[in-house]
Amino acid sequence: MKKHLPNALTCMNLLCGCVALTLILSMDPAQTRSNSFGAMFSPVIWQPLVQASYLIGIAAVADFLDGLVARALHVSSPIGKDLDSLADMVSFGVVPGAILFKLLQQVLPMHGLPVGLAYLAFTVSIFSALRLAKFNNDTRQSDSFIGLPTPACTLVVASLPLILTYDSFGVAALILNPWVLLGLTVLLSALLVAEIPLFALKFKNLTWQDNSLRFVFLLLSVALLIGLQSAAVPLIVLLYVLLSVLRPATR
Repeated sequence: MKKHLPNALTCMNLLCGCVALTLILSMDPAQTRSNSFGAMFSPVIWQPLVQASYLIGIAAVADFLDGLVARALHVSSPIGKDLDSLADMVSFGVVPGAILFKLLQQVLPMHGLPVGLAYLAFTVSIFSALRLAKFNNDTRQSDSFIGLPTPACTLVVASLPLILTYDSFGVAALILNPWVLLGLTVLLSALLVAEIPLFALKFKNLTWQDNSLRFVFLLLSVALLIGLQSAAVPLIVLLYVLLSVLRPATR
């Protein structure tokens, strides 16, 4: 029975991604086109994306736990690895592209830009596929990562609808700028396949000496979440990249 537990968690990840995708696609692109730009700031508009974002959060937890449980129970298998990548391609490949697509589809007409530019959002999906394929065939990534992991990329994208809905810091106008969204698409796509070594949150023990960087990252992340809530997610991913890049220098 225990050998099936990690795969069950992986399937939960996949299920959350599938349901999230249906919610995203249910969003009517014409919902705000007939209204003023001010209507774009209504939290009601973004509810399907918000619900999808929560599901992606659950998917990310399931994705973290499946590997943890597999290692703890010593039931890792090639099938489990392939299943994990297939599930990740949906939840952390297709879904972030779809979220960015819907955001761009809403804001591009408001700025007099062609709606066709929204399809550039799926650049993230393409580079996510490349990232997952590289990970499965790169022996350097057994204990760390080369390039931004797809769940981290997706959490940045999934945080955007939450920030728009619970905009405590007045950044909605920045997020609803199509050039910001397109720039974020390019940046995330590049980070996914960048030759940047990034540490993994894999604890072989709980000693400070072996895990100081992980503990510092987790403590700072909790502090950011308490202070900034959903707006903290992009900053946490940025912190993750910076700590990884600065780690060789600190050594």
